[in-house]
Amino acid sequence: MIAHPGVASDRGSGTVLVVALVAATIVVAGTALPLSQVVVARVQAAGAADAAALAAADVASGRHPGYPCELAATVAAANGAALGACEVDGLIVTVSVSRGILGFTVGARATAGPPVG
Repeated sequence: MIAHPGVASDRGSGTVLVVALVAATIVVAGTALPLSQVVVARVQAAGAADAAALAAADVASGRHPGYPCELAATVAAANGAALGACEVDGLIVTVSVSRGILGFTVGARATAGPPVG
């Protein structure tokens, strides 16, 4: 290879490009992974809220013995969430649950009762 005066060599530029692309991929993956875990926790909290509300509504309707909010707390805990609020209005029960993950707290709310109409 003949060197021309004043012209820089392109040798090694491909290596620099590959290193930059790998670094960018690592940064994107490192950001996306925790965010996806928070989204999954949000979906799990919604499932826990649904299950807790349905169980509490069964108790409120007399289908099962006990106290609606106590059962809601038990069901929420079994699903990895904590019961935040429980409101019983006749046969309709509304619950709020929360779940912590990676320093974030995600919450969900659900209402259950007999069909309307």
